[in-house]
Amino acid sequence: MKNDDWLRSEEYAEPRCLLCDEPPGAKPKPKLIPWQRVREKFDALTGHNDYAAAERHMLYWLQEAQLGGDLLGQFQIHNELMGLYRKTGQETKAFASMEAALSLAQELRIADRPDGATAYLNAATVCNAFSQPERSLPLFELARAIYDAQLEPSDPRMGGLYNNMALTFSALGRYDEAVALFRQALAVMATAPNGTLEQAITYLNLADVAFARHDDAQVDGCLETALTLLEDDRLPRNGYYAFVCEKCAPTFLAYGWTAYGEELQERAREIYAGT
Repeated sequence: MKNDDWLRSEEYAEPRCLLCDEPPGAKPKPKLIPWQRVREKFDALTGHNDYAAAERHMLYWLQEAQLGGDLLGQFQIHNELMGLYRKTGQETKAFASMEAALSLAQELRIADRPDGATAYLNAATVCNAFSQPERSLPLFELARAIYDAQLEPSDPRMGGLYNNMALTFSALGRYDEAVALFRQALAVMATAPNGTLEQAITYLNLADVAFARHDDAQVDGCLETALTLLEDDRLPRNGYYAFVCEKCAPTFLAYGWTAYGEELQERAREIYAGT
């Protein structure tokens, strides 16, 4: 009998799944979650300041990604959960998502690409938020090496890296290095779409550095600039604007700008209520 006359396995073997027509022994294809839709819903929930619902939403889709073998979906969800848990002060969960995201980046072989660098950046901000700046610095360095090699200098992601990395240097008392990175962040965000709010945050960070150096005049100058940026009439008064107002208000309050700090808090409440 010629080899060409032999029956091929697909002619007699039952498929692994009668619906998907996969032959026995075949590795099942991952069932991908609809990431774009998942992300949009997550953004809508956080824009409404409903962090509990945002967490439930992401955990549901995390389970779906795990059941479907969607490693990239799991990576994307843990990346977002890191930021959510950082904002809500849930340290144990933040570090669990951090470890999961970094592990998945290695498994997916994207740790040396911009997506992997973003995971390093997010992980570093988690460490910094929970008072572990020494642990965050090597993660920032990893992210910076990848971004420097693969992104344009004007890419907004570079601004986020500089700003967050500067916070670590500030926490370590390395103020000259912090100021240099904050200045780099301002330069990037000056040309980035909707970079005004990020600039306002950076000026408030510079105010904190000036205060640590006992430079009261510089503190007031940074606060004035941040206020001017926040009052830009071209800014959409949306959920992200509310989040930034909420984030900036404590700094103004801490430096005695009580009326404006309280105004920002009220502005955020009104936007959240309206959306």
